[in-house]
Parts: sequence; C-alpha cells; structure tokens
Amino acid sequence: MTQALAESHLKSVPLLFRGKVRDIYDLGDALLLVASDRISAFDHILPTPIPRKGIILTQLSNFWLKRTEDLIPNHSLNRPLSSVTKDPDELAQLEGRSVIVKKAKPLPVELIVRGYLVGTGYQEYQERGTVCGISLPKGLVQAQKLAQPIFTPSTKAPKGQHDENISYEEMVKLVGPEIAAQARDICLKIYASAAEYALKRGIIIADTKIELGLYEGKLILIDEVLTPDSSRFWPADQYKTGSNPPSYDKQFVRDYLTSIKWDKKSNPPTLPPEIAEKTAEKYQEALDRLTK
Repeated sequence: MTQALAESHLKSVPLLFRGKVRDIYDLGDALLLVASDRISAFDHILPTPIPRKGIILTQLSNFWLKRTEDLIPNHSLNRPLSSVTKDPDELAQLEGRSVIVKKAKPLPVELIVRGYLVGTGYQEYQERGTVCGISLPKGLVQAQKLAQPIFTPSTKAPKGQHDENISYEEMVKLVGPEIAAQARDICLKIYASAAEYALKRGIIIADTKIELGLYEGKLILIDEVLTPDSSRFWPADQYKTGSNPPSYDKQFVRDYLTSIKWDKKSNPPTLPPEIAEKTAEKYQEALDRLTK
C-alpha cells in the first residue's frame, strides 16, 4: 500500500492547529488545510493511519464543493500550492490532499441532516420518540428512511469529548434566528441534492454533517463536505431496515474496535494491516462510485 501521511510537517508556514484529520496552517490572508491519513473513532485518533485517505477525502470534498456552488458559495481559493512553498519535500506532502481556503468564522454548531434513523438519533428515538427534540411517528425501526430529512444541530465539543445534540431553538440562541434559518434551509437543500445524485450511483447518504462559516458577513460552505468521514454512506443494494447496514465510511473500523471489546477510554489499539487496507478500499470505492 502507499505510504500513509500521519502528520504533515511544513517549515515554510506556521501550523495553526491539528484536528482529528486536518492540519491547518496560517497563510496570513488564507488558510492551508492538509487532510492527513489519520482516522478517528469514538472520539479517539487511532495510531494507524489509512493510506491515501486524506487524498480521497480531498478529491471527494472538492467534487461536492463544485456541485453545490449553485446553492451556496464555498471557501475555495484558486491558488496553487507553489504559492505556499517551493520545497520539493513539502510539496510532496501537500500534493492531492491540500486546499487553500478563505478565512471564515465557523458557526459554533455542527449542522447535521438526517434522512434515516440511525446512530445517536436512533438511540434518542428509542428512549423518547424524538431526535434532537423533533417528534417522530411511533413504530420506526433502525435505519428506516424518514418521511422527510430533518435538521438536527449539535454542539462542537473540544477534541476528545462528545458533541451533544441540541434543539433548533438552542441553536437560535447561539447564532441568532436569521443565521439559524439560513443554515437550516441550505443544509437541507445540500443534503436533498446530494442524496438524489448519490442514489443514482448506488449509494444512500443516511446522514451528513455540514460546516458553514461567515465570510464578509455571508454564510459559506467550509471544511469538508459529504465525505465518508462526515457522512454515513450505505450501499443501496445491501440496504434493509432493522439493522445498521454495511457502509463506505469508518463504521468498518468502529465495528472492528467493538469486536475486540476495546473500552473506548484507554489508548486505542493499532489496526491490523488487513483492517487498514479494507478501510482504504471502502473509501476508494465511495470516491469511484460518486465521481466516475
């Protein structure tokens, strides 16, 4: 397999932040986002990177950014990587996995659209019959398609902690009614458009997390969009209700960690080579299905 990039190391520009996947560098009037091959599960960064994962995420995110330009502007800047560094070793780290973007102010909430009942939404539904306070009909089962996609924001927890689902009313308190309404409406439009397209390519987008930010006073699409890291992608031909379908995202890794009974609190274990390779294949298949 191709050599994985666990961390980027640039001397040409200052490092601003290392997230779960992305290394963010400060270019003064812009940011450089480098998608590493790190993978996280259960709010832990695993010690085993997934080769080419960052390249796949970047390619797929760039694909969706172009497809959604008619719905909302995004953070992309048309600048070459050579404007950041001339160092061959640094350019080799950046190639295919980096984007230069506008400096936007991210909204302080995660923007999630759910088209199917799964994950934490299904857990809440079992307990209270609601998802993020939204009442749903009785009798729904795991992985069931919802009559209409729902917008379910959450908090942005510090690294290592869990995001918490919040109601739309709580989001309004954080960002104001106008921004909240704009964000909700655009996220629902993005999801509907993407879900319709993906289904024609044999992929169900069960849910997705979208990041929006304010730039020059207006909302723009930022970070990554509609990737296996930020969405649940299911193969349409293997979909059935009542259980969590197989997926193109990191559920494969989560299932492995669950199978070995890792406690999700101690340092995460190293992934066996075959698990890392199979995960890389899942990500690549999602990219191929959606873009070729």
